[in-house]
Amino acid sequence: MSQKAEKPTLSGQRIKTRKRDEKEKFDPSAFRDTIILGLSEAGTDLEAVSKFLDNAGSKLDYRRYGEVLFDILLAGGILAPGGTIITDGDSSKLSQTAVCVFSAEDSPEMMRGLAQVFTKLTRRFKYLEKILEEEMKKILVFLRGFGGQEKRKLAMITAIFISSGLVPTSILMSLFQEHLVKDGIALEFIIDLFLHWIKEKDSNNLAFSLRKSGLDSRLMEFFPVNKRSPETFDRTFREKGLGQIVECQRAQENAGVRRELQKQMAALIKEEHPVKEIIATVKESMVKHGLVEHEVVVLVWNTLMAAVEWNKKEELVAEQALKHLKQFTPVLAAFTNQARSELALIVKIQEYCFDNMNFMKVFQKIVVLFYKAEVLSEDVVLKWYREAHSPKGKSIFLEQMKKFVEWLHSAEEESESGEDEDDDD
Repeated sequence: MSQKAEKPTLSGQRIKTRKRDEKEKFDPSAFRDTIILGLSEAGTDLEAVSKFLDNAGSKLDYRRYGEVLFDILLAGGILAPGGTIITDGDSSKLSQTAVCVFSAEDSPEMMRGLAQVFTKLTRRFKYLEKILEEEMKKILVFLRGFGGQEKRKLAMITAIFISSGLVPTSILMSLFQEHLVKDGIALEFIIDLFLHWIKEKDSNNLAFSLRKSGLDSRLMEFFPVNKRSPETFDRTFREKGLGQIVECQRAQENAGVRRELQKQMAALIKEEHPVKEIIATVKESMVKHGLVEHEVVVLVWNTLMAAVEWNKKEELVAEQALKHLKQFTPVLAAFTNQARSELALIVKIQEYCFDNMNFMKVFQKIVVLFYKAEVLSEDVVLKWYREAHSPKGKSIFLEQMKKFVEWLHSAEEESESGEDEDDDD
């Protein structure tokens, strides 16, 4: 019986690619053309612009083309490295739009309106927030490629973006590029940006944001290397009406000086150097760096209290504290020559005792010790009691001090009475 030969078959399995799995070609030009067309139709009506971008987001891939989108909204077209606009060879196609920051009217009102477009867009498509942050870092690096008006508008809208929280202050780190710093481009831009920022918010908001981002300690780096001096820094910012920046820089420098002084003091205390040497070291630093007494005495107190590992038992900490502080009363006395310094010290002691629960019952004992050692005067103790105390633990500490204050009053009356008798004689 004959058997039919089997027909040959292809081995393996044919995999059918689903349409949704086929990766689309990356085509930023096509995306740009669609956005530019929609912006042209919306014109200068910013509400219409926002509406178009909102609707387009459901059809176009903003996640993939976010950088291109922000290039267009900021500069009018796709940016090439260096900041020039990429144009197509086809002259019949638009490669650029006037509906953007660089081509907009040079006014705060227009920039605020455009900023609202960006805000609405990033709120609607949350993933665009990070893309915008990266875009701002990139476009700041391209500053050299922009004209004067473009830089000014970019400074204005960047100030609005940062002061409103749309992008973080840290994007300004991009300006530390050598090619921007050495020719003064970074400095010119940052000054313009700071001026607009203060108009949007205020100098306190600017100073706070600089501190939070760590930029307050790097402001000198915006200056070309050959111009980095305190004198040039002061003069440049003061001439531009940015005295607050100068104060911010000085505060930063002083904070560094105080930290270093605190370390020096702590080392001297640990190594049991004579009290006179500690006083001399602190006074030398005060003169050299222009530190003020009422701040120095608080620093001395903090250093003294940080030098000891305190007993955790409340009943033992009083004796330990008084014994420790007694040997250093001459140091504190050397920096309480002014009533303001005395008051700063007693308020600091109050706050320390409140913040460290084991010291709650030691406050009055410390004050009496310092009164007897002539660190604190009668007038300052009475002023603190009447009106100058901190709200921290106010009722507890005033009650603690009540008898001592009454004694001060009676001693004062007796002294006045004695003086009157002498006058009668």
